[in-house]
Amino acid sequence: MILRTSFRSTLVTLFLGALTLPAAPPSALPKALTRQLDSELGAVVTAPGQELMSLSVLAVRRGRVVYQRQFGAAWVDPTDPAKRHPAEARTLYRMASISKLVTTLGVLRLVEQGRLDLDRDLGDYLGFPLRNPHFPTVPVTLRHLLTHTSSLRDDAGYYWDAASRTHLRDVLVPGGKAYGEGRMWSPQAPPGAYFQYANLPWGVVGTVMERVTGERFDRLMRRLVLDPLGLPGGFHPADFSPAELASVATLYRKRREVAGKEVWEPQGPWIVQVDDYVSAPPPQRALPDYVPGTNGTLFGPQGNCRLSAEGLGRILLLLADGGVSRGRRLLKRSSVDLMLSTQWQADATGANGNSGGENPQGKPRRLMNAWGLGAQHFLDLPGPGGGDRLVEGGGLRAVGHMGSAWGLTSGLVLDRKTRSGFVFLIGGSAFDPDTHPGIYSGFPRHEEQIMTALYRRAVQGRSR
Repeated sequence: MILRTSFRSTLVTLFLGALTLPAAPPSALPKALTRQLDSELGAVVTAPGQELMSLSVLAVRRGRVVYQRQFGAAWVDPTDPAKRHPAEARTLYRMASISKLVTTLGVLRLVEQGRLDLDRDLGDYLGFPLRNPHFPTVPVTLRHLLTHTSSLRDDAGYYWDAASRTHLRDVLVPGGKAYGEGRMWSPQAPPGAYFQYANLPWGVVGTVMERVTGERFDRLMRRLVLDPLGLPGGFHPADFSPAELASVATLYRKRREVAGKEVWEPQGPWIVQVDDYVSAPPPQRALPDYVPGTNGTLFGPQGNCRLSAEGLGRILLLLADGGVSRGRRLLKRSSVDLMLSTQWQADATGANGNSGGENPQGKPRRLMNAWGLGAQHFLDLPGPGGGDRLVEGGGLRAVGHMGSAWGLTSGLVLDRKTRSGFVFLIGGSAFDPDTHPGIYSGFPRHEEQIMTALYRRAVQGRSR
């Protein structure tokens, strides 16, 4: 057990002060509002029987960071659960599906360079035909992938590890050794005609990006996006600096599998889910002879990026400022406008897409009602247990992305009209979120509370 703690403890001792992002600035809100917001968020994190392992938040008002806080623990000493390392401004979280939005920034940089075209047949890039066999005459394009309208779905999986030596050609083309029954291709509608949120398309996106550049996806994203923005973290923890690795949050839940069933124990111990770098460093996700452009799923373009709330705040500001970050232009304003424009929207009958399945009560969740390129449009649609309304009382139509995996839930929300918004990262819950549904939306109740508090206090400056 001593060996289990020595790896991360040594990193923390030697490197914790070396990260490039500064400590959280003091709140720019009036002291009374700051205290009120601190109290409201703290109460959510420590609610009896509904505790959160950690919470990192940041809020922006009219292009300026006005509030940033962390609550709870980034990781727990396995030899002494009473010893908890607090979440900090530099804490990096595996932020789940917000990774898709970050990946899109890399895609758009390659589009601007003329290396990718959103509407070109992807077979031209991949070197093999990419067609839904149910609709063989309809090409699949990057625009389809980025808007979840490609007709690819996750029914046959969306990740193939290095040991399998899988080439995506063998997964996606009939007759390939990993094609199986072809369940990754939907027979429901041709590419471009139906929205179905999925992860597999993003593995294809990463593969295309590798193919046209000859670079591994994780390193390409660092060159295109993370380094220009000055962001620690990324898609491949095995290549992190010691300082970055020391700051990765372990994700937890109070749930376990018993006889194949999920059992939650809110009064029980926190159970590690992923990113437990206490016992050992992270593994390499690619073999030394990996050929870029064969299997971009290795690096998780759909959900494997680690960033801090401050890093996500910098991305929020990049979008708010039309592609400019700290005085440097990363993307053309026209590219940001295109990314955040409506590319798909549910029709009145819901026949052109799946808006998020059903909630535990069997009613439509209606969480996904409009989409841009790698970004969700929140239309402020209300309803108990369903709808994409972000804040109590409504009034906020926004763009951004949500994430959920391995106990983590996350959100990036931007109101472009006012250049305002917020981000949150939750490092795990002691309870099943489905047992505490929202009162005005399809989000869990604790997320409603977090978003409403950030919006009212930090963005609007309201005490009520």
